[in-house]
Formats: sequence, structure tokens, C-alpha cells
Amino acid sequence: MSDENHNPAAVQADTGQFLTFCLADEEYGLEILRVQEIKGYSKVTPLPNTPPEVKGVMNLRGTVVPIIDLRTRFGLDQAEYTRFTVIIVVTVGTKVVGLVVDAVSDVLNVDAKELVPTPDLGSRVDTTFLTGIARNGERLVSLLNIDRLVGATTGGAALTA
Repeated sequence: MSDENHNPAAVQADTGQFLTFCLADEEYGLEILRVQEIKGYSKVTPLPNTPPEVKGVMNLRGTVVPIIDLRTRFGLDQAEYTRFTVIIVVTVGTKVVGLVVDAVSDVLNVDAKELVPTPDLGSRVDTTFLTGIARNGERLVSLLNIDRLVGATTGGAALTA
């Protein structure tokens, strides 16, 4: 676990607007500037020899986009896709990736005073893909570092589709 996760200066750099979404009963946030679009879940073409969280690829206006199921990535129980299930299309460096989530919540404005560093949960818990936690009233939203999350998912290999 790096010290960057526990450095308030690193957390403050991530203030701004976040698109929030649900997985199971938890709420997560992505930097809104990284979100290209949100689309309803549609058929994904499976690929052989990919990690379980990589559901396959889809054609998005001529671009082949890898699709990652965040429930699987986070080790959560699988749930049946519903009419609320969406794919959040994000940019990661020069790549475009789709993230399957249970539902999109809203856009959250996060001020520096509402941010707390990711708690140290010990060496057995991987929190490297979190940049911090935003407090919004009684709500706690885990803010994701999409570069680390997607990079850790595939090591880059499956994202070259």
C-alpha cells in the first residue's frame, strides 16, 4: 500500500465533480471528466482467455471497447442485470473502457473539507484503487482511481482490443 493513499495532499488534488454509482449497497464515485458516456447494458461479445471481470467487448460507434464488470472486479456476489444496469464508458489514458455497474446515482460536488484519506485496513486489504472517501451528510462515497483500477484489472493486456 502506498503512502499516496494516506496523504491528504494527494486526496485534495481529487476534489471536484464525481459521477456516483451503486454496486450492491455501496456507493462509489468516478471523476466526471473521465466519463465519456453512460449507456444501458447491451450485449457484450465474450473474449477467450481474459480475466473473469472482463466480460468481453462491445462496438461503440466503430470503436471496440473492453467491458469490465466491477462487481466481479471487487469480489462481490453476481447480480442479474436489470433495466437499471448500465455501462459507464470512461477514458483511461488513450483507451476507452466500459464499466458495468448496478445503477448510476448522481453527480456529486466534492469539496476538500468533505474528503478523508482511505483508511489503512492492513496489508491484506487492497485499497490502492481508492483515492479517498467523500463525506456528504451521512453518505460515504468511495472515490475510485480509475487508472489503477483498470490497470490492476488487466495489467493492460486485455485493454488492447
